[in-house]
Amino acid sequence: MGNEKDNKKNHEKLDDKTYEKELRKLQIELVKLQGWVTQEGKKIVVLFEGRDAAGKGGTIKRITEPLNHRICRVVALGIPTEKEKTQWYFQRYITQLPCAGEIVLFDRSWYNRAGVERVMGFCTKDEYKEFLRICPGFEKALIHSGVMLFKYWLHITAQEQEERFQERIDNPMKRWKISPMDIKARTKWYDYTKAKDDMFQETDTPISPWYVVNANDKKRARLNCINHLLSLIPYEEVPTKKLKLPSLQKKNYKRSGILDKTFVPDKY
Repeated sequence: MGNEKDNKKNHEKLDDKTYEKELRKLQIELVKLQGWVTQEGKKIVVLFEGRDAAGKGGTIKRITEPLNHRICRVVALGIPTEKEKTQWYFQRYITQLPCAGEIVLFDRSWYNRAGVERVMGFCTKDEYKEFLRICPGFEKALIHSGVMLFKYWLHITAQEQEERFQERIDNPMKRWKISPMDIKARTKWYDYTKAKDDMFQETDTPISPWYVVNANDKKRARLNCINHLLSLIPYEEVPTKKLKLPSLQKKNYKRSGILDKTFVPDKY
């Protein structure tokens, strides 16, 4: 009976009022985390992986919304340049790693090699095997250097992806989100499934585990992911001084009328 209730709950979309209320609570905690990271000089890296339209960008956006973008930044690297293709594979990702007091969120990461590059043939078999050999040690080195590394895989079903793709196709404001590569990837659904399973087999380690988020419901996925991330970090609220606004400076200057011409018309 309990399982039936759980399954029913998982199929019900979270209502907006509950979502906004819980999101606000979590975002307040994210601000506390930011203060702790800044004061303690911590370095946090969070990787977001998953199929196309899994909701990585939306989850990242809700994390960054209340934060200082100079402290918390998003990395979403494009296709490597010809020069970057000649570099050590991890090199362009290393340059994006945080300094003390920073949080970096990767919207896709070095795991591109184990996913799209493998499935679409953008890397050789030897390059793929070398990635799997090096990756666990690379992440272990990052963690031992003081980086707090967290890896999330956002999981959606084939049916849910199809619905989201169709929504993007029909919505002119979202059409840019779907690319020919996304469409081609649909035809290789099970190739991607095997690639993901193989990737987990080699890179889901005790020191750097993968965490899977059920992302068929976008709102639940965002809340669950943020809540889980916060639970993994032993942050504390940093005491802050109460601020008091000072009085305005006494007026001792007469503005030039020419400045009025620079205002944008009030059309709305």
